[in-house]
Amino acid sequence: TSLAVAGDWRGSWDGTLYGYSGADALNGASVLNPGNRIANLAQHSDTAEARFDLKAATASWRFTALPILQVRTTDTSGRGNAAYLSRWRLGWRAAQAWSVSAGRELLNWGAAQFRSPSSPFYFDNGRTDPMRVLSGMDAAVLSWTPDLHRSLTLARIAGSGHAAAVPDPWRDGWLARWAQRGEDWSGGLALAQAAGRAPFVGLNLQRTLDDAWLLYAEASSGTRSNALASPANAAQPFALQAESPRRSDWLLGASYTLDDGQSLYAEFLHDGHGYTAVQEQAWFARAAAAPSAAGMALGYAPSLLGRDYLHLVWQSNLMDSSGYWRTMATHSFTDGGNQLSGYAEYLLHGQVSLFVLGAFSPGGARREFSALLRRSLTVGVKLALP
Repeated sequence: TSLAVAGDWRGSWDGTLYGYSGADALNGASVLNPGNRIANLAQHSDTAEARFDLKAATASWRFTALPILQVRTTDTSGRGNAAYLSRWRLGWRAAQAWSVSAGRELLNWGAAQFRSPSSPFYFDNGRTDPMRVLSGMDAAVLSWTPDLHRSLTLARIAGSGHAAAVPDPWRDGWLARWAQRGEDWSGGLALAQAAGRAPFVGLNLQRTLDDAWLLYAEASSGTRSNALASPANAAQPFALQAESPRRSDWLLGASYTLDDGQSLYAEFLHDGHGYTAVQEQAWFARAAAAPSAAGMALGYAPSLLGRDYLHLVWQSNLMDSSGYWRTMATHSFTDGGNQLSGYAEYLLHGQVSLFVLGAFSPGGARREFSALLRRSLTVGVKLALP
């Protein structure tokens, strides 16, 4: 919906209303969360949510904001309300090639679906959960874009945005990123540093072979804050490190687009910050020793427990107006665990859609994907506002 704003400003807005219920089946044999006494996970939840997209601009200024309002009721914590800005940005084009901005910006890039090693802020880029909304980083940004083929971004990071950890690992950090684009390829180099930590280096590349094939790769070298070490000796206690040793992560991926617009993805991820098979089993053994150890294991576990993963995606044509579906399968080569998940959205009438999100994790209590949950299911409706 378009609207006039004071002076030379012109604005527009749209939004989506959601209503959905979720049910999770816990792993009753979990060593990390026995009897649900450690994590206190909800097994049933009902949520009403409104997501808005607000825009206003003049010839040289542009403002955007994505506020979210939520009312959520669970069987463990009762009713809770939330209202926050997942992203907002005020930008000024100072010259043809130069622009500056401040706000809560989504500093993300790359084609990877499972994880994004080249990003210092969004290793989990949210693409495995179609319901998730990524929160931006609080930052001041200077951009130089002399043409369509090159760009340089410099950012001063004030913090990790909405729901940042305490202490915030990215408070008083910085980012520099160079991006280059050719006729059938693109890439970027990112340098970032959090206060008091070693620098992060990330690289992403992708090449379009033809109308169907896309090849891409991401890699990085860096450290992580509040890392939980897992020595191979299960008798040793956990050790919490303010900064982990430097490790390398990399991902190789390919996508193929079918004639009907459906697409297939296959990715292999190596996470150098994860545990080996021996370390992972020692981690589970220590967590099983006492509730305090299980709480520490849950609170400071690495983003992924293992080292090597295969991730497969099959999704429908994104331009299909009648709906959208996406199926995903992930295999951990470290512990042999698997996770199957899917999302489907169907247009019922006008602006109203029905959606379903589900996940199933077969396996034992000492495998990453099935350590806490066996399966989960979310069903709801959404209404697109004009």
